[in-house]
Amino acid sequence: MKIRLSFSALLPILFFFLGSQSFYAQTPSTAAPATDTTKYLVVKYDGNEYVGLILSDDGREVLIETRSLGKIYIPKSDIKSMRPLDLVDDVKKGEFNSAGVFTTRYQFTTNCFPIKKGENYAMVNLYGPEVHFAVHKDFSVGVMSTWIGSPLALALKYTRGTANPKINYGVGALLGTSGYLNSGRGFGGLYWGMITYGDRRTNVTLSVGYGHFNNGDYSIKQRACYVPGTYAAVNGGPPSYSIQGYKEISSGFKADAPIIGFAGQTKVGKKASFIYDCMLIMGRREVKDGYQSFQYQYNPNTWDLESVTIGEWQDLSEIRTTNMLILMPGMRFQRSENKAFQISLAGVITQDISFPLPMASWFYKF
Repeated sequence: MKIRLSFSALLPILFFFLGSQSFYAQTPSTAAPATDTTKYLVVKYDGNEYVGLILSDDGREVLIETRSLGKIYIPKSDIKSMRPLDLVDDVKKGEFNSAGVFTTRYQFTTNCFPIKKGENYAMVNLYGPEVHFAVHKDFSVGVMSTWIGSPLALALKYTRGTANPKINYGVGALLGTSGYLNSGRGFGGLYWGMITYGDRRTNVTLSVGYGHFNNGDYSIKQRACYVPGTYAAVNGGPPSYSIQGYKEISSGFKADAPIIGFAGQTKVGKKASFIYDCMLIMGRREVKDGYQSFQYQYNPNTWDLESVTIGEWQDLSEIRTTNMLILMPGMRFQRSENKAFQISLAGVITQDISFPLPMASWFYKF
């Protein structure tokens, strides 16, 4: 498929970003002179951000003068990034406006930026609600469902930064149940690793994962396989068949799939961002099935059963594959720090069918 070639083309770029990590790690920070009136944004590894004048930088710690807290010493080992404040992107009406909690995700997938403590958020879309909490500076927990309360999924995400402030990595998991649908027997999961390049406003994320699903009715049964041949009826009743072994037959639905994701976002205005989300799902399902033919011969005068002819076992077991590409380009509009609206003109493409999957989502910080 052409889409596989595009993912392969991304790998050299990713390796280039990874290779640049050592360059950033070895680049010494430039201390701002005491007379410098430029305000800096200092971001710590624990997620806290400080804005103010840098009074000194001796290589071990930075002395920053903030408007609300006064002078603060910050060890250099605690600083994730430090850059001049952008008066256009970072400041609105004289107040610092951070990138916000909504930048930690795209449409369906997430990136490697953590949810900061105290910046929990909920998302309401056309298909159901979800809510996500920060329980640690690098770890968050969420709950996702539909408007009928089933299925239900638990979302987990753990992220870490690197010496290069533009490179972050993380892992995530979705653990799902069918809820009261199918009496709670259905279950599944999605597990992935990811790497993000960029900052909270402009970034790209490559993720690789594995998913599985069982509707709860899937099982393997043993079916008798009879010796082929013609068997005479016994006293007008069915003959006695000779069993030569047993064959496995599956029922229900069970599938698994490797998944590759590529997503990104970038600001296109003071209040708008372009969001792109893409997932390639390579579904795989093993089906065990087969049959034997039975031909019955009857007496044309009395219609009594005379014999039964059994054919050879016909094996219908196979591995069925279904590749699915989900494209989710969209726009996010954020008028305040606590609310945002996002719309995606998503679509699903498979070998046999393609159909649109529009999405509209409302974000709320709490």
